Amino acid sequence: MSIVDGASQEALNRGGAQVHAVHLKLGALSGVMKDALLFSYGLACEGTLLEGSELVIEDVPVVVYCNTCEAEKTLDSIQRFCCPTCGTLTADLVSGKQLELVAIEIGDGPDDIETRMETSQLEGVSL
Repeated sequence: MSIVDGASQEALNRGGAQVHAVHLKLGALSGVMKDALLFSYGLACEGTLLEGSELVIEDVPVVVYCNTCEAEKTLDSIQRFCCPTCGTLTADLVSGKQLELVAIEIGDGPDDIETRMETSQLEGVSL
């Protein structure tokens, strides 16, 4: 499912209301470049209920679980999967790969914008 398809379907479920914003969580290891996504979003939305909407992206850092510290740790760099506290190598990924559609703002006018919160994993995502 694409970002545009998912948000458009939700808008149609709401009677074809105009989409004002689409909110995503983008992990550092998602394989998607934020700048490319922002650049192409407007083009992908042309002629849809999302035309003119804003794409809001929340960056999600890479978090791993360290067995030595017995805690989740945010990596300093995605080049090195080591606990930033003790230096232990770890491959136990907690977060950072996701590309999630987390909310859309829909409504017919500025006074009736509703934020629809619903996390949706987007696998093999496209615009």
